[in-house]
Amino acid sequence: MADTAGCGKGGWTLVMKVDGNKNDFNYSSSYWTNKKTFAVEDGLEGLSEKQTKMASYWNTPFTRICLGMKVNDVTNWITIDKKARSLFDVIAGGATTRTTAGKETWKSLIAGSSLQNNCNDEGFNLRCQINELYMRVRIGLVANNEVTCDTCDSYIGLGVSYLGCGIQSTITCGNLAVCHSSSHYNADTYIWAFGYILVQ
Repeated sequence: MADTAGCGKGGWTLVMKVDGNKNDFNYSSSYWTNKKTFAVEDGLEGLSEKQTKMASYWNTPFTRICLGMKVNDVTNWITIDKKARSLFDVIAGGATTRTTAGKETWKSLIAGSSLQNNCNDEGFNLRCQINELYMRVRIGLVANNEVTCDTCDSYIGLGVSYLGCGIQSTITCGNLAVCHSSSHYNADTYIWAFGYILVQ
């Protein structure tokens, strides 16, 4: 469900902050698979626009996860029900774990976001690939113009690596939609976002 009030209050614990313009937290980054912090002092500032990875990534159990994306000074939030011992336990092993928030919920994170019609796979450790390249997303939703998920060219997510359709995206957090128009978008879309991950 969408949470327009945000998740910075009410018992939420900050886990990570991800700058979509930077490469520190792309899909292949070891920070998703290790128990090392990143700029803890910037995490202690709260919801500022400074990247961080807190020890809560591996030591905090939760039943809900909250995701925020800030674009043009506007932050939108969604919450997803998910029970786990920690976010590390969900992500570090590399197994895909699917969620059911729905496409419109993910799109609500970014005003004017675009996604292709098909595939619509969402969750953790998503991979659309016919080889070692193509699209990989740690948390988010991927979509494709084709029925299969092999060659997706659109996503909304955090922790992204994408090399496909002649493009290597530098958007590690945000929204990308390229190569084929659909009823969900009519032009290529590149939106960098600052992302927040909190748990409760």
